Amino acid sequence: MRQTQIVEAIYENGILRPLEPIKNLAEQCKVKITIECEELTPHPLLEFAGILSDEEAEELKRIIETEFERIDLNAW
Repeated sequence: MRQTQIVEAIYENGILRPLEPIKNLAEQCKVKITIECEELTPHPLLEFAGILSDEEAEELKRIIETEFERIDLNAW
């Protein structure tokens, strides 16, 4: 008898890891898997990749770190 379940999983390090326990599945049971990827939204800063030179990126990083040091976290 065939039983169908829909299980959400995360793909990590070459392994599909279910997000919840799989019910009524015996150890060593052979299964068929259909993969349907949810479309990932690209990071909003990805469009700027490659625009800055390494030197500009380092300068920007330095400025950000300097400015964040000036923020009083207790004031938030």
